[in-house]
Amino acid sequence: MTKYHAVRDQLLDRLESMAAGDQFPPERDLAQEIGVSRMTLRRAIDELVARGAVRRRHGSGVFALGPKLDQALVASSFTEDMRARGLKPGAHTLEFEICQAGARVQRQLQLSEGEEIVAITRLRLADDEPIALEELNVPRRLLPDLRADDLENRSFYELLQEQHGLEIAHSVQTIEPTVVDAEEAKHLDVPLHTPALLFERTSRSSEGAPIEFVRSVYRGDRYKIRTELTVPPSQPQQEKRGQGQEAP
Repeated sequence: MTKYHAVRDQLLDRLESMAAGDQFPPERDLAQEIGVSRMTLRRAIDELVARGAVRRRHGSGVFALGPKLDQALVASSFTEDMRARGLKPGAHTLEFEICQAGARVQRQLQLSEGEEIVAITRLRLADDEPIALEELNVPRRLLPDLRADDLENRSFYELLQEQHGLEIAHSVQTIEPTVVDAEEAKHLDVPLHTPALLFERTSRSSEGAPIEFVRSVYRGDRYKIRTELTVPPSQPQQEKRGQGQEAP
């Protein structure tokens, strides 16, 4: 292990006992405490910044960000996910438009040519911190009376069920890495071209009718994906189990 990696690991150990918003000692003092050059320390901090473990504020210092929010690959709304973590979910409607669907959205929602959609852009928050920028597209015929303020600080799925009797039963979602553009960077309060996660999801009712097509950009420094994997039994074990179940 190089000295730089050892310093990085020491800083990660230090972060275990720090709360979000706690500040590292000044660079000169921290380098002297650890016993390394400021250049080596700066390189290790740069990696922690890139990983989303700390934030550097020019002129102020380096601050802990706390653990990333992890998203399990299960069907749940942003609101439910944040509440389960003990965080306050939020949503600010940035754009609300009734328009004709473009070719891609039309295909995803299986719309007739010229059919209208409600296109909504929302900023999703957790404890008032911007986490994701969400573009929601819904066939207008499903929600003809939907207004912009209906979704302010409210779950779309809860609104669907409580006011319209619609419930999401099945979704297909893709996830891929991306970087934020200028508009996304402004709303998410991150530098231009910061790494992010791009989610695209098409959801359907129990009858198979498309209800929504969503494109969401999540901050890569505050979000990660969690999966639980089950290792299937090896072939010899399967054969042994099968033999044990045979009748004498």
